[in-house]
Amino acid sequence: MAHHILEGGFQEWESPLYQEALKQFDHVAELMGLDHNVADRLRVPQRALVVTFPFRHDDYSEVESVFGYRVQHVLTMGPTKGGIRYALDVNLGEVAALAMLMTWKCAIVGLPFGGAKGGVRVDPLHLTRAEKQRVTRRYVTEIIGFIGPSRDIPAPDMGTDEQTMAWIMDTYSQQVGHAEPSVVTGKPPELGGSIARREATGRGVMSLLPLAAARLGLDTDGARVAIHGFGNVGSYAAVAAAEMGCRVVAVSDISGAVYRGDGVDVAAAMEWVRRHRTLEGFGGGDRLSNEDLFAVDCDVLVPAAVGGVITAANAEDIPARVILEGANGPTTTEADAILADRGVLVVPDVLANSGGVTASYFEWVQDLQHYFWSESEIRGRLHEIMARAFREVAAVADEHRVDLRTAALIKGIGRVARAKLVRGVFP
Repeated sequence: MAHHILEGGFQEWESPLYQEALKQFDHVAELMGLDHNVADRLRVPQRALVVTFPFRHDDYSEVESVFGYRVQHVLTMGPTKGGIRYALDVNLGEVAALAMLMTWKCAIVGLPFGGAKGGVRVDPLHLTRAEKQRVTRRYVTEIIGFIGPSRDIPAPDMGTDEQTMAWIMDTYSQQVGHAEPSVVTGKPPELGGSIARREATGRGVMSLLPLAAARLGLDTDGARVAIHGFGNVGSYAAVAAAEMGCRVVAVSDISGAVYRGDGVDVAAAMEWVRRHRTLEGFGGGDRLSNEDLFAVDCDVLVPAAVGGVITAANAEDIPARVILEGANGPTTTEADAILADRGVLVVPDVLANSGGVTASYFEWVQDLQHYFWSESEIRGRLHEIMARAFREVAAVADEHRVDLRTAALIKGIGRVARAKLVRGVFP
């Protein structure tokens, strides 16, 4: 397969996560017999914006310049959709990879979006609230021609939250001269945010556990769950797991892991993090390293932090029978093959963590219509969409005798490819 579009321009996207996204795509494209012209087009983002901008620290004597990014992978399906993350390792390749994964994710669950992603290379833990606000408002000002309710709708991601989205909405609204809540999702409910959006990704991940467990004959009642990452996704996955009757035996964040064989007190852990920002100092179990969490005795593993954490180096030692990917790109291609050989059922990120973007879609629709649904309606529709997507992906997996990740990508890539072909090439 020729990849003419990459000649002389590949270096801009170079990153481990982008390489993993391409490996997945190329494998599935070959398996599908995808038209090489379409495949060539989908390997790189349609639009990418890189900005640099200054912001003042609180003492006003230091002005720091930082990099910001916004990437739109495909505009064929409708407006693009994707989160904004603040982290020191944000780069163009990572953002481009996540935008590509978001395209497949939206297509898998049937949302009318292309994939996008954005970020600022800054450490949010070392920013005061005022500094974070100044970073956010200046970043939005730099990318304002790139986003919009019918163009590109951001959402929270790692290092950002409801308050960040409120600042984005306000900055955009100031520029256009009227309140525009539909420019962003994941906002506070007072500004048109969905009352269930905050919990949607984590709860959506765990909603698939009964369906995944049924494929293995695994009883979820009392199942031991280990969760890598205790941010928004991981913490609400832990809450949902406990509500389902599972035992959350381990949780972790940037400060390390906490293990308790009888089950971690999830509510106490969440309260500790709310007050102290990390799990450091939490006494609800034995302390482990983040790496050791992957080897704890469990039935279900939920990687819900960052990408590339399940690798060829640790895949053999993971005792879990089911892996639900709450994070984006947590499993490398080499680890995928090892887990498949061992019979571990991996529910891939493009399916497992699609609850967040699905709830964001609900929020966007409600903002456009100025009509809001009840929490029970939102949860019911979310569960219905995710369960249907899982069953459809499982059917593809059974038909083609492939793993769930390959099946999900066959479904998502196929939908985008068909849309590309029926729209044609302009001019």
